[in-house]
Amino acid sequence: MFTPSRLTLARKRRGWSKTRLAEAVGVTTRAIAAFESGDLAPSDERVADMARVLGFPRPFFGGPDLSEPTPSTASFRALKSMTAGQRDSVLAAGALAMDLCRWIDERFQLPAVDVPSLRDTDPETAAATLRSHWGLGELSIRNVVHLLESRGVRVFSLAEDCHEVNAFSLWLDSTPFVFLNTAKSAESSRFDAAHELAHLVLHAHGGPRGRDTELEADRFASAFLMPRSTVLALGQRWPGVDDLIQAKRKWGVSVAALAHRLHGVGLVTDWHYRTLCIDIARRGFRTSEPNTIPRETSQVFAKVFSALRAEGMGKEQVAQALCLSNDDLDALVFGLVILTVRGGQNPAGRSEHRKRSPLRLV
Repeated sequence: MFTPSRLTLARKRRGWSKTRLAEAVGVTTRAIAAFESGDLAPSDERVADMARVLGFPRPFFGGPDLSEPTPSTASFRALKSMTAGQRDSVLAAGALAMDLCRWIDERFQLPAVDVPSLRDTDPETAAATLRSHWGLGELSIRNVVHLLESRGVRVFSLAEDCHEVNAFSLWLDSTPFVFLNTAKSAESSRFDAAHELAHLVLHAHGGPRGRDTELEADRFASAFLMPRSTVLALGQRWPGVDDLIQAKRKWGVSVAALAHRLHGVGLVTDWHYRTLCIDIARRGFRTSEPNTIPRETSQVFAKVFSALRAEGMGKEQVAQALCLSNDDLDALVFGLVILTVRGGQNPAGRSEHRKRSPLRLV
């Protein structure tokens, strides 16, 4: 069995062109194009060669077609700064994540989706409305990823070692997805998660993205993470960068994000804000965050894999069931370690017939 679309997906995930793949396996670019279009079926030996150079298990290329996000349905924060290869690579990662999500949904009952539409609502008002809807009040949010997961958002990681890829989100039917680049600082990832939440509630199912929608998402994220009343309670009208370094941990945001919020709520003047920005840049805090916080990971995956481990199903078996490498699986689930349980059981078969277990999150 050979599925042409899976070859295209694997090639895009690795960021390879048809020409590069052709050179790696010793065929013409035209042959690769024919393999991907379905006009020419590759031999078993050729498929094995392509699987080897692309780093995918051979069975991956014989599975069913996978749903793949498109640029028109996914909300990228910095689409113009990304190359076509970077964009295609993360969209391919999205397709793998959706397949993993399908596999988990067949075995576990995840939290129901509770992400209301607040389209045509002012971002600051929308942030306050959602906080009220979720019963958060004015409290700081301990873990944004856990919060999103508890409301039915499927959160995955993007292990992309490039700053052009920030994050993206989308709705697949009635299920919301958020993808976060874990190469960024923990504070930036929290803000990215809130920014993508804004797209889910304000801009619904994708569509054209422009500067205005990105600014709206930034305003929402800022207000969602740093409610106006708690920021005003800080009471410092002339804070320096050192003051912000100490205060930022209350909300789990970057120094730059806190400075911007203080300016937005009127605690600092335009001139003072410019002074803070200059000092933040001079001290290198645009690229290296001081007094950083622990990185957030997924509690859904931790609980899912813990339950699977109890049944004797480890990382190798999960990856095998999805026809992925261990590294590709790790990249999607924040690098959580899944211990292999050795023994004479048949964990893959056992898992296929288990009842869907409710997954309780806190």
